[in-house]
Amino acid sequence: QTLTFKGVQVMVEVLTEEAMREGFDYLLFSAGADVSRRYAPIAAQAGTTVIDNSSAFRMVPEIPLVVPEINGKLVKGYHGIVANPNCSTIQMVLALYRVHDRYHLHEIFVSTYQAVSGAGHKAVVEYERQLAGDTTNMVFPRQIAHNVIPLIGDLKDDVSQEEWKMINETRKILNSRSIAVFPTTVRVPVRVGHSESVVARTLFPIMSKEDLVETIASGEDVIVHDDIITPIEVAGDDYVHVSRIRLFDAHTFGLWVVADNLRVGAATNAVRILKLHSQLNSDLVFESEAREVEGR
Repeated sequence: QTLTFKGVQVMVEVLTEEAMREGFDYLLFSAGADVSRRYAPIAAQAGTTVIDNSSAFRMVPEIPLVVPEINGKLVKGYHGIVANPNCSTIQMVLALYRVHDRYHLHEIFVSTYQAVSGAGHKAVVEYERQLAGDTTNMVFPRQIAHNVIPLIGDLKDDVSQEEWKMINETRKILNSRSIAVFPTTVRVPVRVGHSESVVARTLFPIMSKEDLVETIASGEDVIVHDDIITPIEVAGDDYVHVSRIRLFDAHTFGLWVVADNLRVGAATNAVRILKLHSQLNSDLVFESEAREVEGR
């Protein structure tokens, strides 16, 4: 079967273990954790660099969990599986990482307002069906249209699956087990665009509100706004947007963080990983090939 992509006919092949053993430069997985667990290791063993968007490998110690702007150096010289973080984690750490570098984050309190599209295509269909009047729910535990649901994933020790992701992934990406993360993740009736209310505390005193704003704005792919910013305004772009910056005291500040969850929180981050990996390792590949030629 073929599909048309940007005017080009692309061959679509069946996913098999045999196909994974062929070896490719890169493979991008976004088919769920079960599929990734089965096929990604086979591809990696064949020499393919796999960028996986599922939760399957994020907390495996030897597998890098990468947000290129923050810890992209981890992919230099690395070949194997690279894990793409959770959507809500990506936008939060991008808004905070420069503050962490400068003042060292101690505690993060975050409430998320996560779009329906973060739960997949079936969730969007259910949302639109409910907007049309059919209020039966199959994807979500409650009606999502005209409602908010303070639960994303199953509970473990009173903490939801999505909340555990934010806790553990934030610590791994920022390379700090000492950061305390207190999330409440909520699904809201918005089609695209996650929002987050973040309050964070630092170990070292923040010099001023102006310095805080400049520090956040210095982050790569981060845009700071004087006015408020909402999810409908950022749908379709590749930046993390920050507004409502408040300095409560020398160690405590608040933010409103918005991003397109389908792009920044998934596809864009995966593509940025691929591009950075290619850039950082092209010289290594050239040197390896040169040594091989010299040895002949």
